[in-house]
Amino acid sequence: MADPMTQSSQISSSQGLNDGHSASSKDSKFSDSFFSSPVSLIQSPQVNDLVHWRDPKKSGVVFGVSLLLLLSLAAFSVISVVSYLLLALLCVTISFRIYKSVIQAVQKSSEGHPFKALMEKDVTVPPETFRKHVDACLSHVNRVLKQMSRLFLVEDLVDSLKLAVVMWLLTYVGAVFNGITILILADILLFSVPPVYEKNKTQIDRYIDIARTQINTTIAKLQEKLPGAMKRCKAE
Repeated sequence: MADPMTQSSQISSSQGLNDGHSASSKDSKFSDSFFSSPVSLIQSPQVNDLVHWRDPKKSGVVFGVSLLLLLSLAAFSVISVVSYLLLALLCVTISFRIYKSVIQAVQKSSEGHPFKALMEKDVTVPPETFRKHVDACLSHVNRVLKQMSRLFLVEDLVDSLKLAVVMWLLTYVGAVFNGITILILADILLFSVPPVYEKNKTQIDRYIDIARTQINTTIAKLQEKLPGAMKRCKAE
């Protein structure tokens, strides 16, 4: 019959292993949810239809307006761009109001204010909707803070090294491009890459698999060269 002390130590060891497995699974789920948030936004039905040009007119309008806005921000200050946009909107609404007033005076009609239907619409934000969006933003902020704490406090050496490499590469990107230029390129790629990928999905997936295999092989070799105490210790 086994000694009670031995049984208790075995039970404690098994509980520790289970806790380690559960912590690892939580970390992996957390990482997946953190990195999948932007992807899930891009893959939403509305955005997906826009970037795949399901409705060419709508996609063309959104792409043209967004690109024009970014180009304007690249050439002028934010204050100037916002002021010109609001001024243009005011010119349109005032001109239309004067035009309708003249037409009503000539025709002696009593149609009233041309924007009456729009003015009667409720444009206030309900408190429930506001709280819902604030709670959603707060959950994303907390997720980012937890992930940043995990990376900068080196909970996992390999993940922190990956972040260091990405930041080092971004220093070279920042030396060549500024933020607005990167946003312009991202906007162009967002509306051009999905249709190209959809037409050449098989070939692109094959090359992506090859690149992923090479990256995983390189990371595995780097982990092999790390000291034993610093190797990545995650339950498979």
